[in-house]
Amino acid sequence: MSDESDAEKTEPASQKRIDDARREGDVPRSRELATFTVLMTSGVGLWVFGGSLVRQLSATLVSGLSLDREQIYNSDVLINRVATDIGSVLIACLPLAFAIMVVALASPLLVGGWLFSANSFMPNFGKLNPLKGLGNMVSKNSLVELFKALAKTLVVSVVAWFVVMSEKDAVLALTVEPLLAGSVHVGNLVGTAFLFMVGGLGLIAAIDGPYQMWHYADKLKMTRQEVIQEAKESDGNPQMKAKVRQMQREMSKRRMMADVPTADVVVTNPTHYAVALKYTDGQGGAPRVVAKGSDEVAAKIRALAKENKVALLEAPALARALHKHTEIGDEIPEALYAAVAEVLAYVFQLRTYKAAGGNYPDRPTKLAVPPELDPHNPASQKPKDNSTGPAQ
Repeated sequence: MSDESDAEKTEPASQKRIDDARREGDVPRSRELATFTVLMTSGVGLWVFGGSLVRQLSATLVSGLSLDREQIYNSDVLINRVATDIGSVLIACLPLAFAIMVVALASPLLVGGWLFSANSFMPNFGKLNPLKGLGNMVSKNSLVELFKALAKTLVVSVVAWFVVMSEKDAVLALTVEPLLAGSVHVGNLVGTAFLFMVGGLGLIAAIDGPYQMWHYADKLKMTRQEVIQEAKESDGNPQMKAKVRQMQREMSKRRMMADVPTADVVVTNPTHYAVALKYTDGQGGAPRVVAKGSDEVAAKIRALAKENKVALLEAPALARALHKHTEIGDEIPEALYAAVAEVLAYVFQLRTYKAAGGNYPDRPTKLAVPPELDPHNPASQKPKDNSTGPAQ
């Protein structure tokens, strides 16, 4: 079978494929959106905190250039003064830096979400393949990146041109303004131009975010054969499922055999069936089936019962009914209460006889087992209903 091409990948990615990609550190990312949010935060932060930041930095600069005699001749005092000035600068920049840091950490939540994958740190020598590198240079993704770079250059150039032309008179007037007023005016012009240019980049970011989500989903698409193969791997092949079921049966059988020594009585067929019953006084409810089996399993149950001195009672009809209509852990059917009560009464009388002597209890021989519960009784077979006549 020939390899299926990318054009045949028509099925959306399964959750397993997406989870595997995330484990490898592959998630959708929009660098344009992250860049836009950080730059916009920086511009707004400068707009909000710029006045106080400039005043604090100016005061620090004036203070740093004003030295008295003690600071000049005493290095310890000078060092303390420099440390104080540096601390003032850091405190002045802290609100803006904190805002930028928060936005930089939160921006991945817009596309892809946070992800830490140790696999991303593993070396990938395949990236050193020059042929693969040349292939990436002419790939569809490279063409998209080239288009985005050209679009960003064009947008920034056009926005900057319109801002400068709209403020042409103000720019020309800077040559005759006083230094302080001119500096403030330049700052306002630069800040305005910066915000407008970042706003233009926002248009590209608004397009790039959805595009990256679409590109990621398209990259992870699967062929029909991959979907079928993944379903097989998820469900397991028949041989493996059969092996698991066999192991589960064996574990259940071992647990069942471990409960046989705790039973009160084992009712037998006498050779084909064996059902172990246990009644817990004081907990209410009916006696429960703790083990059951036929043929070889029944023989093992009888052997374990003999080894652990559990009473054995030959009652074919009752053994067949219990084996047919109960599962391990179930209470006995209500229709068998009388029969099982008679069996347990015999067992408890037998224990009393072995402990204190007296008259040997009579073994129950005629147990009240409803005929419809005995699979060997014809009454248990439902008669065919021929009253409606032949099928039309």
